Amino acid sequence: MDDVATVEHEAQTATEPVLLRNDAEGVVGLALNRPKAFNSLSMELLGALETEIGKIAEDPSARVVVITGIGRAFCAGHDLKELKAADSEGVRAIFERCSRVMLGLTRLPQPVLALVDGIATAAGCQLVAACDLALATTNARFATSGIRYGFFCSTPMVPLSRNLGRKPAMEMLLTGDFIEAEEAYRLGLVNRVVAPEKLEEAFDEMLGRLLDKPRDVLALGKRTFYRQLEMGLEDAYALSTDAMVENAKYRNFEEGMAAFVEKRAPEWQ
Repeated sequence: MDDVATVEHEAQTATEPVLLRNDAEGVVGLALNRPKAFNSLSMELLGALETEIGKIAEDPSARVVVITGIGRAFCAGHDLKELKAADSEGVRAIFERCSRVMLGLTRLPQPVLALVDGIATAAGCQLVAACDLALATTNARFATSGIRYGFFCSTPMVPLSRNLGRKPAMEMLLTGDFIEAEEAYRLGLVNRVVAPEKLEEAFDEMLGRLLDKPRDVLALGKRTFYRQLEMGLEDAYALSTDAMVENAKYRNFEEGMAAFVEKRAPEWQ
């Protein structure tokens, strides 16, 4: 985790990139690096995320993606000063780019894991919800707080409502109130909550459970999972049946079956 998911908390300089990428043994770490602005999603940061997501999608060596925030916040949402200064077309450009970033995370073949140690508000909460998995510390707090500023969190609502039940999602959206990490876990927004000093251990444990699985099978499963969510029951079964048939043709399925019969650990390709 030290090499990928954490980066030294230094003050950002004018020349320092707003997004830091670090690759180590198949794990791609993306660190939001606007600590003085609580890692708010400026157009520059969104553009950097969009670019890196595109690169990762085509990188066969990338197995898992980890998103973190430098400083005291995970992500405080959109850069409100930038939004306030933008005209109508500029506002549209900001939200369209943000939506492309969130869709890009869903469409990545690799599992995407958020590590949240601090606030995740508005589009920052959206970012957590758009990741496949999320670990949070007891320092983490979550809110779709736009309503407090007369701005309903309509785009954060999309992944939030696909993580939480309708009533809790609506409560967060209509009130803008913060929820603590344990409540976020109870509602299904995060997978686990640990003490800050235990985050590295929890990350390493989760990472180990992902890296020992075949990359192509994870990609197939992730793609099918998100597609079937939007379908009716019959179509979902038809899609998942096709996925199972496709999966049965994979060399890694043959290896998995052979390893089971031979009572040995599989050697994935």
